[in-house]
Amino acid sequence: MGKLFKWTKKHIPNLIFSLIFAVIAPFSFSFVPMFTKYIFNVALGYEGGDSKINLPKFLLDYFDKFDGLKAILVVGLALLLYQVLRGFILFCNGYLRGKLAESIAFDIRSQMYFKIQNFSYLKQKNMQTGDLIQRCTSDVETVSSFVSSQVTELIRIASLIIFSAWQMSRISLELTLVTLVISPVMLVISIIFFRHVKKIFTNIEEREAEMTTKIQENVNGVRVVKAFNQELNEIEEFDQKNKAFRDTSYKLGQSSALYWGATDFLAMLQYGATMIVAIYLAKANQLSTSDIITALMYIGTLIFPIRGLGRVISEFGKTIVSANRIEEIVQEESEYEINGTLKPEITGAIEFKDVHLAFPDSKEHLLKGVSFKINPGETVALVGKTGSGKSTIANLLVRFLETSKGEILIDGVSVKDIEKHWLRSNIGLILQDPFLYTGTVYENINIGNRNPEIKVITAANVAAIHGDIASFDKGYYTLVGEKGVTLSGGQKQRISIARMLLLERPVLIFDDSLSAVDTKTDFKIRQALKEANPDLTSIIITHRITTARQADKIIVLDEGVVSNIGTHEELVKKDPLYKSLWDIQGDLEETFNKYVEEAVA
Repeated sequence: MGKLFKWTKKHIPNLIFSLIFAVIAPFSFSFVPMFTKYIFNVALGYEGGDSKINLPKFLLDYFDKFDGLKAILVVGLALLLYQVLRGFILFCNGYLRGKLAESIAFDIRSQMYFKIQNFSYLKQKNMQTGDLIQRCTSDVETVSSFVSSQVTELIRIASLIIFSAWQMSRISLELTLVTLVISPVMLVISIIFFRHVKKIFTNIEEREAEMTTKIQENVNGVRVVKAFNQELNEIEEFDQKNKAFRDTSYKLGQSSALYWGATDFLAMLQYGATMIVAIYLAKANQLSTSDIITALMYIGTLIFPIRGLGRVISEFGKTIVSANRIEEIVQEESEYEINGTLKPEITGAIEFKDVHLAFPDSKEHLLKGVSFKINPGETVALVGKTGSGKSTIANLLVRFLETSKGEILIDGVSVKDIEKHWLRSNIGLILQDPFLYTGTVYENINIGNRNPEIKVITAANVAAIHGDIASFDKGYYTLVGEKGVTLSGGQKQRISIARMLLLERPVLIFDDSLSAVDTKTDFKIRQALKEANPDLTSIIITHRITTARQADKIIVLDEGVVSNIGTHEELVKKDPLYKSLWDIQGDLEETFNKYVEEAVA
């Protein structure tokens, strides 16, 4: 309950008024059967029946001025006006509940989104997208709905039972006690039901998350599915997830059917018992006909609200599961809990000193004592086999990952002492598979609309993408589709490079982000980058030796260690790994040299 109600702290006035109206609404309803009783008394000609009519005295005095049909019409009109007033009360109750629900949902979603944005790199990498989406949507809706609706509903039910029992006791205390006998039994059944369905709801949430993740993966990977002709296999796998979700939901349906069937049977049994007692009291002249009719109206407000507790309890079980799933996100430690405070000027002097790295789920080190230096304004290439730790170095440099041992210095300052936002605002990271937003080309390059159009076009020219954009029907205002689906891999990479160039950062890391462009375009981009900013420090992570060979120096990684550092000519002679990589790609040398000669000419 603490997890649930902590979200209402900002909305205490709204919650209090909702609870007040939740009490007023059933209190006002408790008088409705008394109007009916008065009408029956007048219609049946009872005398002195007003002693058991619990209406305000001024109303009874006013009604007594009339008799016969006129009295029935006056009481009926008074009841109509009273119900209009009750309608306004119910409207206020519903409005406040709805406002409370949406306010709580807004707060939870905002807090969750903030937390997700501040997840650590490894946490974000390991979380399933479909599961996160479900937590931010259906789980939030479940919690906000329960706090705003079911809590007030619980108060309403309790108030309805209390006020109805009070009014009914004015008619017959014996009949009231008989009606309430079933309450403890229903309460015990409801508690048993709650404990049972809580486990089922946990399974339902897990199965639904798996199904949602499957849908999300297939929507994002539709081209891969079609390319490998995997539609039937994917449909079969989805059917398995769907069936698991359906079967778990069936279990909930079976339990609910058993619960509602049992409580319906008990409710009808109680109705029968109450009717038998009512008939006995009527034969003993302790109840009038109008008393029985009024009592029957109150029986419904006593028995069925108690039965309705099962619905509240069932929702409570579901809400606890959702609240725990939300808490897992909200309580997750932000990556900025461990942060530096310094904001030094960064020019691009980078040094790795005996850097080791092991992931939390592995005992083996991926990096094993990596050491090297990069001078400001240098272009340095990192090459090596897949899995040798090239991208890991980039992630360590921007503190997506933290070193297990050793030290990384930027301009003589340890990265652990530099504030993370400041560090990342000075080091640009361009990925192999860049993310593009659903929008126009212009919006994707000029994120946040922070630069004039001329700077956008200049950046696009440097990234060798302006010509492609100009060929589009709508130019820079062409929609790229979800994740840039309408563009080629090379176009997406070049747009991401243009986007990063607008930020004018002193250090740029190209994490295989030129892999989808041809050799000529690759050279053209790097040449334009150097001309645009001679002081730029570039780190190029690549498998393409023709790209690496133009760097000021090349760092060769082999199984987590630096095997050699040097220029292309030096490494071809002294490093076996680099030489083998160059030999494999050697047939491109002649073509590349020819293009360089043409470019220089």
